[in-house]
Amino acid sequence: MAEGKSRLVVVSNRVGPLSDEGKAGGLAVGLADALRRRGGVWFGWSGETSDQGTFREARTEEHGHTSLVTIDLTEEDVNGFYLGYANRSLWPLLHYRLDIAEFDRDSDRAYRSVNQRFAARLAPLLREDDVVWVHDYHFFYLGSELRQCGFKGRIGFFLHIPFCPPEMFTALPASHDVVRSMLAYDVVGFQTEADRRNFVAFCVQELGGEEIDGGLVQVSDRRVRVGTFPIGIDADGFAEFAASAEAGEHEDMVRDISHGRHQIVGVDRLDYSKGILERFRGFERLLEDYPENRGNVQFLQVAPLSRSELEAYVDLRADLEKLAGNLNGRFATLDWTPIQIMTRGFTRRALAGIYRAARVCMVTPLRDGMNLVAKEYVAAQDPSDPGVLILSRFAGAAAELRDALIVNPYSADDVARALQRALNMPQAERVQRWQSMRRTVFSLTAEHWCDSFLALLEASGTGSASDFDTARI
Repeated sequence: MAEGKSRLVVVSNRVGPLSDEGKAGGLAVGLADALRRRGGVWFGWSGETSDQGTFREARTEEHGHTSLVTIDLTEEDVNGFYLGYANRSLWPLLHYRLDIAEFDRDSDRAYRSVNQRFAARLAPLLREDDVVWVHDYHFFYLGSELRQCGFKGRIGFFLHIPFCPPEMFTALPASHDVVRSMLAYDVVGFQTEADRRNFVAFCVQELGGEEIDGGLVQVSDRRVRVGTFPIGIDADGFAEFAASAEAGEHEDMVRDISHGRHQIVGVDRLDYSKGILERFRGFERLLEDYPENRGNVQFLQVAPLSRSELEAYVDLRADLEKLAGNLNGRFATLDWTPIQIMTRGFTRRALAGIYRAARVCMVTPLRDGMNLVAKEYVAAQDPSDPGVLILSRFAGAAAELRDALIVNPYSADDVARALQRALNMPQAERVQRWQSMRRTVFSLTAEHWCDSFLALLEASGTGSASDFDTARI
């Protein structure tokens, strides 16, 4: 353990890996680096189900000064807590999709129960001076439950997805309970300033709180620090991936199948928040309005399946395949298929090669916390001949990567114009824009994100009396 530092205890839905073998995402990379440097515990769900669930003996893996500790869920927990409340209620709501959010008492109870049981299992592992960092929408109640278990140390929370405006969040029947419980944390972090403002507005408008200078929010006698901490990637590591043999093989394959055509790429989990349908419509509008691109561009959409048990995701896949089929039917020739969808995943080394081969990368979510694909694309580029990033104004990354071509993903015309501009952008302009974005990506890294949040958390005292009581807030 790093000398003079409190032990770090990380809580997230899934745990690890500690070593990046090319598959870990930004969350895992940032946390793994902090745990390797400091030592500590990473606690979460094993990914397994059992009859005993959270009451089954925990699994512990030791890696130097870091312990990976996981517990099971029951099938009932998975259906109520994970597939139900987390992904049918919270995920669509927080991504501004109130039209498909579902609310029911049973999944609400399952969510609260799992949070309580996770806290009960974690509390005996904690030391008095531990610094606890809880992650994402699965564990809004965990800080409050740890306080009920008697833990008086510092607890921080970071939300990796958006936080919608209070006018929308109040549609959640338990919205007041959720936010009151979040005030058990000493520091609450968000990806963007807009998300932070939405949370503060809820505290003020709905809970009668007050925003205080210095990033503090006070509700009753509870004072919490609320900040913006945009997550980054391991930029140096990803640039090394782009120079690997595996990346080179995939770069060559993409160039071979494109037959000299400009390659457009999109890389997203198959999720309705990613705007893939709208992206396809923008590409279709490009072929309609700028016919010189017919036969000269190719679009590859990598979309690994996500939460395929949920009806909304089944419907999305069917809609995508139908739209792509119609588009290819309209425009394809014997030697050219405009659009290709791949629902298999790739290692991050392979993706680095795919990014490097693409003249254009489309990152056009309808709403996203940050979107690290945008940053990975920048890190993977050839400095002498970089591609062009098209980025949704509704992605958190748009606040940092201002030299991308920023679009409204709901407008097929806007997307088509950006594609036409990107495909015809002079090399000098591509290099200038890429250099500007590269400076951002290589300075605001996953390590920077992690260190800045923990520095604020460690400098914060607990924000109220030692006994946390949501009934008083």
